[in-house]
Amino acid sequence: MIRVLIADDEPLIRAGIRMILTSADDIEVVAEAPDGREAVELARRHLVDVALLDIRMPVMDGLDALAEIGRTAPGVRALILTTFGERENVLRALRQGGAGFLLKDSAPGELIGAVRAAAAGDAYLSPAATRHVADSLVHAPDTGRATRARARVAALSEREREVLALLGEGLSNADAGRRIHMSEATVKTYVSRILAKLECENRVQAALLARDAGLGT
Repeated sequence: MIRVLIADDEPLIRAGIRMILTSADDIEVVAEAPDGREAVELARRHLVDVALLDIRMPVMDGLDALAEIGRTAPGVRALILTTFGERENVLRALRQGGAGFLLKDSAPGELIGAVRAAAAGDAYLSPAATRHVADSLVHAPDTGRATRARARVAALSEREREVLALLGEGLSNADAGRRIHMSEATVKTYVSRILAKLECENRVQAALLARDAGLGT
């Protein structure tokens, strides 16, 4: 059973998320928090597997809560709930090791899938949100990030770069496998190898690196 914490300052949002998640027979909502500080405390107390964190919360926002959970409860996988208007915050969250992000208006199945992916040690990027964030990266001033990213990616084989580019598009292992005619298990092996070579904590950070390096653009 996947143990989930929901952190959002709006009771109706929390109730809606709870209703969606508890419709899945493998997910249990064990705690809810109206602010980031309480979310950190409950994540530790209830030994949750996945924490769903809104960015904008009182007392402590979702980004600070993400960092604190990473320090004090590293086994918890944190997913950021966001809107299109928070691109820079999303980028900061992902670079800090968040397990991914999804939009508040995501379909119920997407929310459930994201929680399952995070609990399995994978990461989830909402395809729509990924494209939106990618646009902001493409038009952002290059402060040397692209040069550094290309230098890191140069250590990969051609096939590894191909898989990395698909991560940059936000594709799952299964979707990436179908795109390049490779089994899901083989893609997973490539992803693990890529993360090790690039010294990325998760596939989300690797996806952002792919965008920085201009792969798939």
